[in-house]
Amino acid sequence: MSIPSFLGTMTSLTHLDLSYTQFMGKIPSQIGNLSNLVYLDLSYNYTDLKPPLFAENVEWVSSNQLEGNIPTSLGNLCNLRVIDLSYLKLNQQVNELLEILAPCISHGLTRLAVQSSRLSGNLTDHIGAFKNIVLLDFSNNSIGGALPRSFGKLSSLRYLDLSINKFSGNPFESLRSLSKLLSLHIDGNLFHGVVKEDDLANLTSLTEIHASGNNFTLTVGPNWIPNFQLTYLEVTSWQLGPSFPLWIQSQNQLQYVGLSNTGIFGSIPTQMWEALSQVLYLNLSRNHIHGEIGTTLKNPISIPTIDLSSNHLCGKLPYLSNGVLRLDLSSNSFSESMNDFLCNDQEQPTHLEFLNLASNNLSGEIPDCWMNWTSLVDVNLQSNHFVGNLPQSMGSLADLQSLQIRNNTLSGIFPSSLKKNNQLISLDLGENNLSGTIPTWVGENLLNVKILRLRSNRFGGHIPNEICQMSHLQVLDLAQNNLSGNIPSCFSNLIAMTVKNQSTDPRIYSEAHYSTSYSSTQSIVSVLLWLKGRGDEYRNFLGLVTSIDLSSNKLLGEIPRKITNLNGLNFLNLSHNQLIGPIPEGIGNMGSLQTIDFSRNQISGEIPPTISNLSFLSMLDVSYNHLKGKIPTGTQLQTFDASSFIGNNLCGPPLPINCSSNGKTHSYEGSDGHGVNWFFVSMTIGFIVGFWIVIAPLLICRSWRYAYFHFLDHVWFKLQSFRLGSITV
Repeated sequence: MSIPSFLGTMTSLTHLDLSYTQFMGKIPSQIGNLSNLVYLDLSYNYTDLKPPLFAENVEWVSSNQLEGNIPTSLGNLCNLRVIDLSYLKLNQQVNELLEILAPCISHGLTRLAVQSSRLSGNLTDHIGAFKNIVLLDFSNNSIGGALPRSFGKLSSLRYLDLSINKFSGNPFESLRSLSKLLSLHIDGNLFHGVVKEDDLANLTSLTEIHASGNNFTLTVGPNWIPNFQLTYLEVTSWQLGPSFPLWIQSQNQLQYVGLSNTGIFGSIPTQMWEALSQVLYLNLSRNHIHGEIGTTLKNPISIPTIDLSSNHLCGKLPYLSNGVLRLDLSSNSFSESMNDFLCNDQEQPTHLEFLNLASNNLSGEIPDCWMNWTSLVDVNLQSNHFVGNLPQSMGSLADLQSLQIRNNTLSGIFPSSLKKNNQLISLDLGENNLSGTIPTWVGENLLNVKILRLRSNRFGGHIPNEICQMSHLQVLDLAQNNLSGNIPSCFSNLIAMTVKNQSTDPRIYSEAHYSTSYSSTQSIVSVLLWLKGRGDEYRNFLGLVTSIDLSSNKLLGEIPRKITNLNGLNFLNLSHNQLIGPIPEGIGNMGSLQTIDFSRNQISGEIPPTISNLSFLSMLDVSYNHLKGKIPTGTQLQTFDASSFIGNNLCGPPLPINCSSNGKTHSYEGSDGHGVNWFFVSMTIGFIVGFWIVIAPLLICRSWRYAYFHFLDHVWFKLQSFRLGSITV
């Protein structure tokens, strides 16, 4: 529905708020007649089903007939104090907007928000006319260039948001005189340059700095104390090091500190821990901080959200207070056992919800003390040196949704302690030494699991049919085990793989209960998956992935025909097994398949012609089977490398073997194939036989051996005589 044009007749109107009303189409020109309008808000008229409001090449009519992209007649509304045109499709240069507003409106305007409205171009000196502006929001557009010097004239400005644009240059050269500025958002731009003490000296009211994702270097003296008191500091990717920025100790009202990837070396000083005791969020990840936390930390960590990942911290894990909600110490060098960290006497259960200790040097058995950590929803212990099995107390983690312990040295049977963790969404026990069978209760109890990864263990026996009850399962990775028997035909019941993923969010989350002002209740699940022939960490698109990998086992029998009902499956790998029989005819119905690997089996028959229907197929490998006949013609099949079809009795492109009229074909191994090359075999055998025909008699018969060496001496003497004779001549 469009905005009704009769609104233009309400000339006494002072406030017009049409935000969140889902109007669509052109903004009516009659709005330009509302000369008494003080407040205009057309923002958030945008849904997935309807196009947003737009003002592109529209004729606006007021007392005069004017033309322009945005309401040119808006410039006649001299009483306007608040304008919000956010989330529209303006498709306009920002300088054109300023030219419309500057002559009449700029002097009284206090708030201008044009967020996410497809503005482009560069800001011009017209911005200096808005001397009474208090809030200015141009975030999430495509505005570029340097900030004009006239920004310094905005003496009333308190809130400035230029985030997620293409601005460049050093903004502090233009903003340094804004003494009333409270909140500065310039993150996600192309700003660069050196920021000095003088650039910040007049920003005495500043409480928030959001400036990550730029290329700044802060150059201040070791004794510098800022003239402002911050509550929020986010300067990720600035260059602050190499020394730890001690000036932060003077900011005693800080609640959020983001210093990731800022070139900090050395250890965290004791006085820094004391100065940050009131902080709710601390991120020092991706720096070069080293040393043992225990030597500088006098009391248990009490910061609710703390990220010290990707540093060089070592020694024992630090103690926590029960107020910590998120702890990330991954990719460091912490060593020894988890026992002191996990089993220290706590008077009250902790509230920790997210624990990431991945990629350290922790060793020993995982302690049996998880009963005091019942709020945990996400535990990542992967890539350490843990041994033994999972302790029974892990079953007390009733809210556990993601458990990653891959790449350790765990042994024993499938952990029975997980039987009670029925809230699990992602379970990764890959790359360990677990053995025995996969228990049936996995499919009966863990019905919420979307990711089941048991890759590279020593599990044997049959794949339990109960796995087919896991209706949410999107990724099943049982590769590189000792599984035997048939592939369950009930895989067709894996509902999440039977239809295309229609989710609007491509991520998978673990959800917590508690939160603070700067702590989300969600954490994005990430998993290492071997797809398309390589291993990659899937995180932001994991929710869109559907995969079955049963490769490198001892599976028998035929590929179940019902597996072709999995129309939503993206990746299928059954290679390196002992499968027989034909490729199912209905494989062409699996329209979402991107990769298929049936190589190194004993599959026979012809490749079904329907396989050419798979328009998204980017990788196919059926090499080293007993397939025969002509390779089906299709848009993708002939573009694959010949190595995808070698080791069979196939013919036709991409193989260099023409299909004869009588239908007979010949096996083609290729230059890098693993088939037997009989030419080299026969040559090697001939050399060995000839060698022993000459040598064996010499070893057996002494007189022959004497005559043979006498003959060699005689030949050598003749050669020497010939050479001396030639020299004499």
